[in-house]
Amino acid sequence: MDPSLAVAFAGTPDFALPALDAIAASRHRLVVVYTQPDRPAGRGRKLVASPVKQRALTLQLPIEQPRTLRDIDAIDCLVHHAPDVMIVVAYGLLLPQAILDTPQRGCFNIHASLLPRWRGAAPVARAIEAGDARTGVCIMRMEAGLDTGPVMLRREFPIEPGETAGQLQSRLAVAGGALVVEALDALAAGRATVTAQDPAEATYAKKLDKSEARISWHEPARVIERRVRAFNPWPVAETTLEGAQLRIFEAAVVAPESTGAVPGTILRAGAEGIVVMTADEALAIRRLQLPGRRAVPAADFANARRLAGLVLV
Repeated sequence: MDPSLAVAFAGTPDFALPALDAIAASRHRLVVVYTQPDRPAGRGRKLVASPVKQRALTLQLPIEQPRTLRDIDAIDCLVHHAPDVMIVVAYGLLLPQAILDTPQRGCFNIHASLLPRWRGAAPVARAIEAGDARTGVCIMRMEAGLDTGPVMLRREFPIEPGETAGQLQSRLAVAGGALVVEALDALAAGRATVTAQDPAEATYAKKLDKSEARISWHEPARVIERRVRAFNPWPVAETTLEGAQLRIFEAAVVAPESTGAVPGTILRAGAEGIVVMTADEALAIRRLQLPGRRAVPAADFANARRLAGLVLV
């Protein structure tokens, strides 16, 4: 059997957990887990450990939480753990060249897109927002540029109709976990190969911003529907009804059965949801949330008041 590899793992959110679990269950050895420092959260602003730290504690793995990887102490620490390879999944800190050069077999990133499409911070949401039919997961050898390194392995998947960013991200996280073990096996066997990305085909998935959540009803219905899915679970698409914020978690394009209505006008409301005119077709809001309330089916909200003819802004 090929030798096992000593693996340093760097990740922070839930998305990184399937990869951490997959490596822990493999024949390769996790020698250290890097994750972001504990952050204040909740009303009490108590320090909370990241999902990756919590799992690493359960697995009784050594944990490092540097605020930066750019000083000599951080580099010496990684050298001390002597990893053959480093696996990075949504870690949140940039890896300087000295860190990239430390593991003998290199540093590899699990990226949730089909590189070079959607380099950057929000590849899952941007793929849905753009209307991509397919996306996937890549195992990329890291270099100094932003997601510019050569790709070792990739798996392609369809984006399902109605799928939200949260749902798709969960699917890709599991796929990435399986793929990274395949990559480690290939590295251990000395049969790993990489393919350079074509920079001419690169697109950039910029970080999501809360300001993007506001819906413009003057856009086409299918554009708005994709944004509702892309911004679920964050920042969540929103609109305003008579001065009250409505957060929209689910919507579907439907026939307007009306012409000439101003975009944003509620055409009808009932069992199918709250049907709103857009620039072309209509959009049925299926699930929504008022401030301080839990999310509910839009049909329930519609039963409590008269909505037809009101205008969302």
